[in-house]
Amino acid sequence: MNFRDKIIAWENLAVWREQRRARKQKLVVTNGCFDLLHLGHVTYLEAARNLGDALLIGITSDAAVRDLKGPERPVTSELDRAAVLAALESVDGVCIFTERTATRFLALAQPDIYVKGGDYTLETLNQEERQTVVKAGGEILIIPFVPGKSTTGILQKIARL
Repeated sequence: MNFRDKIIAWENLAVWREQRRARKQKLVVTNGCFDLLHLGHVTYLEAARNLGDALLIGITSDAAVRDLKGPERPVTSELDRAAVLAALESVDGVCIFTERTATRFLALAQPDIYVKGGDYTLETLNQEERQTVVKAGGEILIIPFVPGKSTTGILQKIARL
């Protein structure tokens, strides 16, 4: 399979989800910036994929990342981030969304399992996102981070060079 075929246009996301449902696949969904791919990311994504039959990643758009993390981010463009993630064996689909939160993305994706990293708890998770997943019958799981592995840490190390 060509990894580019795993990048799902926003307008095709609902159809892509229905195809997974027709195949009776348990869909695991996560989202984030995934700016500089590192060991923490790939470990997290592998663990997420192992929870179901297919893994869909929502990528925060460049504009939304700038709003969330500042004018110097993201380091890599949304299309580059989507392509790199799509090339991973554990990833079945990648879709870019434009909002600061994943609520609308989650409403279309309708995950059976929504996974977030260990820096979140059910209480600190965006409550609209949480309600969207629960309302659609999905489960929310938190996967621990790999200690010492983060994009921010990598960027701080580069800045010291």
